[in-house]
Amino acid sequence: MLEGLYSAAAGMSAQQEQLDTIANDLANVSTTGYKSERVGFQDLLYNQVKQAGTSTTSGAGAVASVIGRDGAQGSLQQTGRPLDLAIQGEGFFQVKLPSGQLALTRNGALSVDGQGHLVTADGSLLDPPITLPAKVSAAEVSVAADGTVSAGATKLGQIALVNVPAPDKLLANGHGGFTVTAASGAAKAVAHPQLMQGALEGSNVDMGAEMVTMMSTQRNYSLASSAIKTQDQMLAIANQLRA
Repeated sequence: MLEGLYSAAAGMSAQQEQLDTIANDLANVSTTGYKSERVGFQDLLYNQVKQAGTSTTSGAGAVASVIGRDGAQGSLQQTGRPLDLAIQGEGFFQVKLPSGQLALTRNGALSVDGQGHLVTADGSLLDPPITLPAKVSAAEVSVAADGTVSAGATKLGQIALVNVPAPDKLLANGHGGFTVTAASGAAKAVAHPQLMQGALEGSNVDMGAEMVTMMSTQRNYSLASSAIKTQDQMLAIANQLRA
């Protein structure tokens, strides 16, 4: 009978993982460039149980884990700010974090730091870096669809977009960006980048779909909880019979 308790507890744990993921997605519904997470479920170990000449299969429940992110394009939101850039299609901005580590992000809300460098919202430098001359203001900057940054007739640099073979295997770094992993593959330049100046890519979280999944997950959690109560009642009856 204890196997039933273990299976139900594993089911509750799996549904809790799903609820935590949904909560994280809903918390980032307004985060620029955010990609919603995907959760996968798999069966735990099955055992063959032989009793009274018969053989049955006993499962140990299920487990849930985040298996990647939804790469769908978020809606483009016009801002009118010259340093707001939205990626259309595939690719990421490559940035250098304050720690010196390279990271990828879809958040193109750029600004100018004290040294004239273009930086992301968290202060990370674009890589390769782009610096505005002292007398050039952000309002004078234009960014072409291919990433060419200019001020009037002067070219200031090129924003290079990169991508990886398996974007859903990138590791979130906690700063709105991602770190390349062995599973994602190495970052390589996008052949034909497409940028839109004066716009940002919104989160691709679908509120309606998330709420439906949340209600379904809560029901499944409740069912697993009821199964534990039933198993507990059965054990209590078994103990009374032995007495």
